Amino acid sequence: MTQTYYSEYNQFFVSVDCIIFGFENGKLHILLGKRKLTPGRGLWSLYGGFVNPAESLNAAAARVLYDLTGLNGIYMRQVGAYGEPKRDPGSRVISVAYCALINVADYDENLRRQYDLRWVEIDQLPTLYSDHETMVKDSHEMLQKHIFTEPLCFSLLPEMFTLTQLQKVVESILGKELDKRNFRKRIKQCPAIVGTGIIDKSSSRRGALLYSYDSSCTDFHL
Repeated sequence: MTQTYYSEYNQFFVSVDCIIFGFENGKLHILLGKRKLTPGRGLWSLYGGFVNPAESLNAAAARVLYDLTGLNGIYMRQVGAYGEPKRDPGSRVISVAYCALINVADYDENLRRQYDLRWVEIDQLPTLYSDHETMVKDSHEMLQKHIFTEPLCFSLLPEMFTLTQLQKVVESILGKELDKRNFRKRIKQCPAIVGTGIIDKSSSRRGALLYSYDSSCTDFHL
């Protein structure tokens, strides 16, 4: 005889929602799509899915991210749980939000078209379904809190980058400009950022030195 536990309690759905950040044309972007499900069909939304019975929360988020981007091992961090009783008019759904960072150049454009998604600048977001705007806000604030103490920005950059590109990424996350001289002074004090000796001449005749992030270095700070 199969024993049924907790039958006297209400049953809820658990989902994950992914806030995927990318950096393009000097701006921080978020990957959005329009809901294919009712309720909220046609509204702008983050991408997510329900947690399968045999999945952990992290595994569910990793699955959703892989389905959406085709990328494994990307930066992923839990932001928080969202469980207002009426957040989803379809049923009682508790969602756990995850922040992800990807280099836009690594993202398969065919997948973007397949899922009918769009990169939208963070300061030009449309009205989003349910509490997704709160999820985006909380994710952005989390990035701002950790940008100087964790190597977040390198997930948004190519493997080799200029200091100007690095500064633009940091500025796009903070939402403000930084003094160039002071920023480069801070970079010189970070042993995890190393010069490659390669000059990038794509933006000027003189060119700019390309740098890379040494992930084996445990001493990171900006």
